[in-house]
Amino acid sequence: MKRNVLIAIVAVAALSLIASAGTISGKVSGVTGESVVYVDTIAGKTFPPPATHPLIDQKGLLFQPHITVVLAGTTVDFLNSDTVAHNVFWPSVGGNKKLTHNLGTWPKGEKRSFKFDNPGAAPLFCNVHPEMSGYVVVAPTPYFATTDKSGEYKIENVPDGSYTVTAWHEGAKNQSKPVTVSGDTKADFTLSK
Repeated sequence: MKRNVLIAIVAVAALSLIASAGTISGKVSGVTGESVVYVDTIAGKTFPPPATHPLIDQKGLLFQPHITVVLAGTTVDFLNSDTVAHNVFWPSVGGNKKLTHNLGTWPKGEKRSFKFDNPGAAPLFCNVHPEMSGYVVVAPTPYFATTDKSGEYKIENVPDGSYTVTAWHEGAKNQSKPVTVSGDTKADFTLSK
């Protein structure tokens, strides 16, 4: 009897944990190409960064991938796979020019790392090849997604609650809106230059 009661309590607790997380999905329109959608800062909440480091490769005179989204506090590795020397620098993070940084220039096969602590988009450039560009988008929460080619996105396992959700796109103005998550929630965005 006690065992059955314990099993029932564990099952109810597990189901309540599953039920308290939802999904935010929708579409970003008005722009072409990849956009990023994320849950903005949650008052009183901090999130540990992942132990693994995302990799941005400089290959074929491109930053690959062109857009990398990370949680604030994440260390990103930058690799040079080209036979020419490359440089990595960004003039700001989220428009804050006090957060400019230059990792320097290095040859093929070498890697340099940087920990992105401040939320916002960091536009990446190479001093050696001015045609190269990319972005590290630093999200303040682990609840983020990139859109597919049609602009659709899905952020899973978002705890039920009220949040501000922001859509970002290269060269467009950010758009934010309040969203209340309870199960499956829709949030569409229309961005403009």
